[in-house]
Amino acid sequence: MATEEIRVRGTVQGVGFRPTVYRLAKACGLSGDVCNDGEGVLIRVSGSEEALTEFVARLQTECPPLAIINQLTRVIYKGEFKFDNFVISTSISNAIKTEITPDAATCPQCQKEIFDPFSRFFRYPFTNCTHCGPRLSIIRAIPYDRCNTSMSAFVMCPECAKEYHDVENRRFHAQPVACHVCGPTAWLERADGKSVTASMFSMLDDVDAVCTLLQKGEIVAIKGLGGIHLACDATQENVVQKLRQRKKRYHKPFALMARDIEIIEQYCIVNAKEKELLTSSAAPIVLLQASDKKQLASSVASGQSTLGFMLPYTPLHHLILRRMNRPIVLTSGNLADEPQCIDNEEAREKLGTIADYFLFHNREIINRVDDSVVRVLDDKVQTIRRARGYAPASISLPPGFHKIPQILAMGSELKNTFCLLREGEAILSQHLGDLENAAAFNAYQKTLNLYLNLFEHQPEIIAIDKHPEYLSSKLGKELADTNKIPIHQIQHHHAHIAACMAENGIPLDSPPVLGIALDGLGYGDDGTLWGGEFLLADYRKFQRLATFKPVAMVGGEQAIYQPWRNTYAQLIAAKLWDDCQEQYADLDIVKFLNKKPLKLLNQLIEKKINSLPASSVGRLFDAVAAAIGIYRDECSYEGQAAIALEAIVDVNSLNNDKETLIYPFSFSFSDSIYCIDPRPMWQALLDDLQQQIPQPVIAAKFHKGLANAIVEMVQHLSKKNLINQVVLTGGVFQNCILLEQVTKQLQALGIKVLTHNLVPANDGGLSLGQAVIAAAQLIHEC
Repeated sequence: MATEEIRVRGTVQGVGFRPTVYRLAKACGLSGDVCNDGEGVLIRVSGSEEALTEFVARLQTECPPLAIINQLTRVIYKGEFKFDNFVISTSISNAIKTEITPDAATCPQCQKEIFDPFSRFFRYPFTNCTHCGPRLSIIRAIPYDRCNTSMSAFVMCPECAKEYHDVENRRFHAQPVACHVCGPTAWLERADGKSVTASMFSMLDDVDAVCTLLQKGEIVAIKGLGGIHLACDATQENVVQKLRQRKKRYHKPFALMARDIEIIEQYCIVNAKEKELLTSSAAPIVLLQASDKKQLASSVASGQSTLGFMLPYTPLHHLILRRMNRPIVLTSGNLADEPQCIDNEEAREKLGTIADYFLFHNREIINRVDDSVVRVLDDKVQTIRRARGYAPASISLPPGFHKIPQILAMGSELKNTFCLLREGEAILSQHLGDLENAAAFNAYQKTLNLYLNLFEHQPEIIAIDKHPEYLSSKLGKELADTNKIPIHQIQHHHAHIAACMAENGIPLDSPPVLGIALDGLGYGDDGTLWGGEFLLADYRKFQRLATFKPVAMVGGEQAIYQPWRNTYAQLIAAKLWDDCQEQYADLDIVKFLNKKPLKLLNQLIEKKINSLPASSVGRLFDAVAAAIGIYRDECSYEGQAAIALEAIVDVNSLNNDKETLIYPFSFSFSDSIYCIDPRPMWQALLDDLQQQIPQPVIAAKFHKGLANAIVEMVQHLSKKNLINQVVLTGGVFQNCILLEQVTKQLQALGIKVLTHNLVPANDGGLSLGQAVIAAAQLIHEC
């Protein structure tokens, strides 16, 4: 006989882990107990050597669906052992080292029950079990027990309590378990305050009535799992337009939800990997290639070749869509640039002029969690926005990062996340949005405080972006000053590269990689704005080897939303503007630019007044798009022109190897750095415009030319620096065509390419990079 203490760390609370331990221990004839504590799950167990070995093996292979075992250790138990049977003991509060499970989509068993008229969960919109339901969105503290969640407001009825305490039941210790008798309720309200009941629509209940309202062309605000959404029928152009006007969201694509895969397939091409993602417990929005079979309202995703679809992920959504034979728009319920509403009263106040009706419920949302966005490229998953279903599951750090102090990384200004680092793992927050808005910044601070308390995280170092004006950097400095702890300022593109290295498992002491970080812009080490960088980098330091020719961002932030400014700046930098007046005066872009206050712009550029030079590849995309007439005058969100440029690319030209179908770039070397100059590309593009070459062909030639220039620079730098591993990162590499073109060419040359999978290539992954760089620098100093 042997007696052991087995420690299990990872995602092991709130996922039915203890019942599994109980069942397996019983099956193996063991005695002892199992309990939750701050480190995960603790098992004290006694039996024969053979039985213990079998128990541990089965524990790892018969793990519950949502559980993830990161570490399992066994030691001989030397304490007093009082058990003659196997039991589940109460939770122990101690130091918090365990994880919080992400919210999980409704499991098949619960789906079956809500549509079964003989089940007590029939049409109950908050049905869940240990395999599904809310987690992060309702938790206030660890351990994950009901008293530490917003479900503490609801006292279990006898039937729910019976299932909750029955170790053989699927709902054993499912903390949010509830039913019609004892749980949260949902109700319908009219935005104008007049009374409304389901019977007015001859419907089964208020949730069912939402479907009828959507079919009639109404806009309904729906309180869901991690926030409130605005919904409408996605096939009715007039109502989609109405939603855009009321929400003041004029162009950005809307997310969609459909009852099942079959409906999605009427509008999109869906491969096996994409189906797997749609039906996973994370249930993210998946970007899918739109098909020609059936059309949605054109304003759902104007100028896009993809549609973002998700399936219902709560019983509430399943019940609403049960009778809906077409997709609905399901977009965040918020005012422009503000975070998504999560509170009923806040929604009444802010969304009352947007929604016609509200479907509310009385379960408090503690943590705001947006929908995640992913896509599949070359059979690999790429995360665009990491939130519901994925956050805050930890990311295991590569070898070398296991003995590190607690580090907090504050993230970026746009698409913000923050990151907590501790003992070999990174806890990346859910997507928190752009901090430029005061409400978003307040929400960021609130979520940060919640995480620090939840994980009892006491940072010994704070990592921030070098940009002095980022609100996240300023807050980081305040926290560091207040708590008298060191601060590490991390260069933006170095952080992008380090994030990609970390998620790909590159060990701490590995030799440098060649990192290519292409994005909108980041604060450079030399005080200029960077955005097209080739860095020789490891986790501790980097050397800037090459960049794109810096071009003025005329008007600063205005250049992001008025793409023509970038076109003019590019033509001036290429010394082609005089040629434009003489040889290309009849081109639309030249006529357009001549109507602008060019004398003033020239002064701004010359004197660098709010027009600093930037090597931004994001702005280069904007400039090309505007030159050929795509969102020339104005964009309503960053990257809109670039996304539209990618969407129109002519596939035949893209797949044609003729040199004449590739725009040339030139290369130079000065001040110890190589530079890619787009001047030849602009000359060729102007010629094509004069010859009235179609937009899709020009877009293809630009993408191929840019990819070739990047690959040529990599070839040169890799030979010179003896490097055979390249990291592709930054928001520009969310462009599928550019990513594919560069990756295939580099792989054909025998160069290993690392790209993003777990965290976004855009600024959403930045905090992970900041954290690991700070950790590496600290380890180096010790």
